[in-house]
Amino acid sequence: MDRIDAMKVFVAALAEGSLAGAGRKLGKSPAAVSRAIAFLETHVGTELLHRTTRSIRLSEAGERYAVACRRILTDLEEADMAAAGERSAPRGRLTVTAAVAVGESLLRPILDEFMNAHPTVSVRLHLLDRPANLIDEGIDVALRIAHLPDSTLVALPVGEVRRVTTASPRYLARHPRITQPSDIAEHQVVAMTHFGIDSWSFPQQSGAAAGSSGSAMPRTVQFAPRFIVNSLRAAVASAVEGRGVLRSFSYHVADEVADGRLRIILPDDEIAPLPVHLVVPHGRLSVPKVRAFVDFALPKLRAGFAQWCEVCTSRSKPASKATPKPKRS
Repeated sequence: MDRIDAMKVFVAALAEGSLAGAGRKLGKSPAAVSRAIAFLETHVGTELLHRTTRSIRLSEAGERYAVACRRILTDLEEADMAAAGERSAPRGRLTVTAAVAVGESLLRPILDEFMNAHPTVSVRLHLLDRPANLIDEGIDVALRIAHLPDSTLVALPVGEVRRVTTASPRYLARHPRITQPSDIAEHQVVAMTHFGIDSWSFPQQSGAAAGSSGSAMPRTVQFAPRFIVNSLRAAVASAVEGRGVLRSFSYHVADEVADGRLRIILPDDEIAPLPVHLVVPHGRLSVPKVRAFVDFALPKLRAGFAQWCEVCTSRSKPASKATPKPKRS
C-alpha cells in the first residue's frame, strides 16, 4: 500500500471524526479505510488511533504522527502545484477558522463571494470560540482577535476591536446613572462566560483623572450577575430587552448600537483595543487557493472592522453624558 495514500486516509479520518466519514470523503469502503490505518500502524510499529464503534481518538504517538502527516501532505500539495505551473489557478479545499460571531456575521458572506469567484475551490469553515492549532488541525487561514505570540505563523493586520460596556435606553432610564466603573457593582449585569461572570477589569486611572489625592480607580469591579449565559445572541437580546449591563466586543453589538437599541457607557474607561489579524501557517501563502483568499478577503475584512469601529466610536460620546434639555425662551 502507498504510504502517502494511507496518510491521506489517516488525516481525513481525523478531519471527519470517524473512519466512516473518511471513507465517504475519499470514496473508499470502510474496509479500505481500516486497512490504510492498519498499514500505517504496522509501519510505525505502534497504535495511532483508539477506536470505538462510534468514534476515534488519537493515541499519544498518533498526535505526533498526525502533525507530521499534515506537514508532509501540505508540502506535497505545494510541490505538485509548483511543478504543474498552476500557482495562479486556485483549486482544492480551503480550511478557515474564526470565532463564532465574527465568522457568522462577516467571514461567511465573504467566503460565499470567494467561492462564486473561484468555482474550483471548496471551503470548510470551522467556527470555534477557542484558538485552533493551525498546523495540527490542518487549517489554512485563521481570523484571530488577540495579541499574538511570536511564532512562525504569518500575521496580516485586519483592524482592531474594542471591549465595550452597553445597556439599553430602557434600562438606563430606570436605574441610577453609571458614571464610573465602580457603579456597575450596584447594577444588574448580563454576564457572558468569555468576558467575566463575576468581575470586569478596567484600566487604572491616575494623576488628574484620579483626583487631587492621587488615588486610583479600582481596576476590577466585582458584581453579582443577574443573568449568566454562554450564548452571544442570548446575551445581546437580554441586554436589548433591558435586563442589565453587558460587556462584549464592539462588533457583537454594532447593529444594536447603530439603531439605538443599546448605548455605549463608560467609553473613557475601556481597555485598550485588541488587534485583529488573518493568520496563515508559514509557507501556505504560496498555495494558490490560500493566496487568492487572502488577497480577496483582506480588504473586505478591513472595511467591515473599520465600519464596526466607526459605528461604536460615533455613538460613544453622546451615550456617556446626559443630554441637556433645551432652555425655554
